[in-house]
Amino acid sequence: MRFLLAAVNAKYIHSNPAVYSLRAYAGEELQPHIDLAEYTINQEMQEILADIYHRKPNAVGFSCYIWNWNRIRELIRELPKLLPDTDIWLGGPEVSFDAPGILKSFPQVRGIMAGEGEAAFKELLQWYADAGTDTETTLNQIPGLCLPSGYTPARELMDINALPFLYASGKTDGSDGLSPFANRIIYYESSRGCPYRCSYCLSAIDKRVRLRNIETVERELQFFLDKRVRQVKFVDRTFNCDHGHAMAVWQYIHKHDNGITNFHFEISADILREEEIALLNSLRPGQIQLEIGVQSVNPKTLNAVCRTADMERLEYAVAAVQRGCNIHLHLDLIAGLPYEDYASFGQSFNRVHAMKPQQLQLGFLKVLKGAPMAQAAERFGIAYLDEPPYEVLYTNWLSYGEVLRLKRVEEMVERYYNSNQFTHTLSFLQRAFEHPFAMYEALADFYEEKGFFAESPARAYHYQVLLEFAGCRDSANEDVYRELLTFDLYLRENLKSRPEFADDLRERPETKRFIREFYRIEAQEHKFLPAYEGYDWKQLSRMTHLEPFRYAVWNPAEITDDSDRSVRYVLFDYESRSPLTREAGIRVIESHRSVCERFAE
Repeated sequence: MRFLLAAVNAKYIHSNPAVYSLRAYAGEELQPHIDLAEYTINQEMQEILADIYHRKPNAVGFSCYIWNWNRIRELIRELPKLLPDTDIWLGGPEVSFDAPGILKSFPQVRGIMAGEGEAAFKELLQWYADAGTDTETTLNQIPGLCLPSGYTPARELMDINALPFLYASGKTDGSDGLSPFANRIIYYESSRGCPYRCSYCLSAIDKRVRLRNIETVERELQFFLDKRVRQVKFVDRTFNCDHGHAMAVWQYIHKHDNGITNFHFEISADILREEEIALLNSLRPGQIQLEIGVQSVNPKTLNAVCRTADMERLEYAVAAVQRGCNIHLHLDLIAGLPYEDYASFGQSFNRVHAMKPQQLQLGFLKVLKGAPMAQAAERFGIAYLDEPPYEVLYTNWLSYGEVLRLKRVEEMVERYYNSNQFTHTLSFLQRAFEHPFAMYEALADFYEEKGFFAESPARAYHYQVLLEFAGCRDSANEDVYRELLTFDLYLRENLKSRPEFADDLRERPETKRFIREFYRIEAQEHKFLPAYEGYDWKQLSRMTHLEPFRYAVWNPAEITDDSDRSVRYVLFDYESRSPLTREAGIRVIESHRSVCERFAE
């Protein structure tokens, strides 16, 4: 018999560790009965349907989440028409908390694996391998299932240490276990559960934190290090809730750094201890990235969602981590929480923005099935979509119109802040506004009024729009913005064609002469580009970029009305990029005359 485990991912770069964990836990004896298939929600439904049809499994199990539930519902309606003898099973958070209702709505489904699925799937697979029966009798004896006849006995939470390492399991094709994950994000789980009770999160249900033995974790992390995996994303809900566990992992990756692998952790910043901060500061730049859920700075809001957070300590910890200049920080906010009105959310945004993370995610409350917020939604006047992703429409404190406006603000934050392509321009532009949130509001309104397209794929388009916006709001500094945008653009890319908004300073004869002379000297002395020995001056000029500026665009804080406007040059070195921002390394060449005189000698 063949049991197909089917995953429908949000994007191709994502993988579904759940189905691989089910296969690994089933053991070598049962693995020959298992097929795996990964699809994406961007594929046509009939394309997925055809692939399953050609596989002709005896049973198929779908891993269900908010991002794929609509597509899976389409599949389970159509699949029985083509494979009437194939049993359909469901599992995952989207179906675990209203399993009887789902079975009633979809009689095509044989049953649901509710909650943790590894042990339940293994016993179910054994039942099929033993040829099964024509009745529900033996199925009723497998704990952790929901059948049309009702729930089977509850299953105890499993020992997480009993889980095999899924990346070294199921290698029936002779691969090294990583082949299915080529060019995809590698997910890793070192714990399950969360000690916190945030009412919007499903982790509030699983109150017991279960840790994988540190010796096992170290052995599995070494596998990734040996394979030189680009990134490993820990899916632990609050990775540092156990300080000893977190320190052991961070110490191990510090000691065994391969210079390539990056590790992503979701942490609670306000519980970071000084020894942890010191260790984090010592890591290789770009070795790890931290995601921190702030969600709100409103104390009443945090209390209403059962979230404990010492905001002053959180700000201290974020600043302390940033002093190392080596860690990419991702801070999250959630709009639509109780007691958070539009003005309060703006205050939360400004306070988090002041922490200067590399990424600031403005998200919206999703009222998930099974989360405590689902029971409290009516009390808080929270209306939300009936269909996935169950996102907030309005609350007692936030109107639908305000939610729509925040959506436009979110687009601007994603396009301009989180892209890290406009850092110096935004830093200077912020002066023209009372606070950062006001700037993004105004930018969102500008896009709306002008009919601009936030999703335009052309990068130059957004530079030009930002220049037009800055010109409207701060017209006295339009020349400054042209230089800032030019600087930001060359920080990211060695352009083959010059941007239209750049001024003509570089095209002047004296500037061209200086640039040519600079590279001729540099090809001989390698004072500024020591890593480029062996290249002639023409090659150097193509591999790097030298740009003249009248303003100190590399440090916008220095730009004032009475700033010195003598021409200085910035050398952009694309071989020495920042591991955090991917910005080119820069050197400011202060003196035009000194270089010319040195060349004349």
